[in-house]
Amino acid sequence: MTGSPDAAGSSRSRPVTGFGDDLAAAAVIQRRTVRVLSAGQVLGGIAFGATISLGAILAGEVSGEESLSGLAAAAVTLGTAFTAVPLAALARRRGRRLSLASGMAIALVGVAGVITAVAATSFPLLLVAFLLVGAGQAANLQSRFAAADLATDATRGRDLSIVVWATTIGAVLGPNLTGPGEAVGDLLGLPALTGPYVFTVLGQSLAIVLYLTALRPDPLLTAQQLVISREASGGSAIAPRADRPWPARYAIFAIAAAHGVMVSVMAMTPVHLLHQGATLTVIGFTISLHIAGMYAVAPVFGLLADRIGRIPTILVGQAVLAAALVTASFGQDSTLWVTVGLILLGLGWSASTVAGSALLTEASSEAHRTRRQGTSDFLMSLVGAAGAILAGLVLGWIGYGGLAVAVSIAVIATSALAPLALRGGARADA
Repeated sequence: MTGSPDAAGSSRSRPVTGFGDDLAAAAVIQRRTVRVLSAGQVLGGIAFGATISLGAILAGEVSGEESLSGLAAAAVTLGTAFTAVPLAALARRRGRRLSLASGMAIALVGVAGVITAVAATSFPLLLVAFLLVGAGQAANLQSRFAAADLATDATRGRDLSIVVWATTIGAVLGPNLTGPGEAVGDLLGLPALTGPYVFTVLGQSLAIVLYLTALRPDPLLTAQQLVISREASGGSAIAPRADRPWPARYAIFAIAAAHGVMVSVMAMTPVHLLHQGATLTVIGFTISLHIAGMYAVAPVFGLLADRIGRIPTILVGQAVLAAALVTASFGQDSTLWVTVGLILLGLGWSASTVAGSALLTEASSEAHRTRRQGTSDFLMSLVGAAGAILAGLVLGWIGYGGLAVAVSIAVIATSALAPLALRGGARADA
């Protein structure tokens, strides 16, 4: 590709010629980028799944207080939020390749810290380590935006959703590596319950190598170079011609609201089902179906977003979330209906997140895009953490059905604000 960035991103100063040839080459780079990011999501998902599945148990064991076990997940989520913006800023300056690899590298330090904290029985160190682990999740979240850097309006939703779908594999495999991981940990002499982190280290290490070696040319640096080429040629390009702040803000709100609704209800469902007499096997199966709803059919919503538009697909997601909340509220005494509600919850989250991420990317000019993407991931994670914490209080106050009704406010607000986003410059078909 003429003038495309090399490994160091030094092509910013090079002249660009043959804009039409650049776009054709960008399409080839985009296909490769989606494949590499999908493989990275599988590795990152395995690493994160193996990590988070034992987090609550380790927190309880190290602290000696079962009531503190939830702080592990909270620490990871906050770590994701706090590293999202710096990693996005790094991506803008040096490209996605270095940003994604850096997030995984920070998480590797966190994993080492977790093992050290367990060996030293240090709960404060354990929480700090889980904060660092959150950087790996921030990198996983950023991957979906990396898939949209070089995508066209016609394929952005599809390409983004393929990378989201790839998370399914890691999310399913990761927690199931606990048994083999313990056996490996015994052989290596690791502290009890930390054996599965061997797979975390392996997965994250392979993801780092993959991003550094295979994500070339860098998709974001290449997209930035295309902006220069567009301006020089006077034609249209992959990046939007003008910034549309209102649709971008709506996308950020829709993504954060959907995530908050999903996390609030999902986090309390195991507790509710346990109180209803459900076995751990049934609870685990219910959560697995919920995760499948989140990721497995993401390409369907990506294609839908490309066909009928981003905002209409977000509204489809809100409708599915509303159906999920109604089902969970009225069927709270039935394990079957709670399971159905949780599946719908995952589907609604998927539609809103995929379409919202596509809208945010194309509604933001090159100068604002990565900053807004980092802000979106920050708010998404922060709202999720707050939702999980507050959901416990709401559950104890008005019960599971009341919780479902309470979070429906976010669904109503997201749907009500859609016309404002359309008037602010979003196209219904884009």
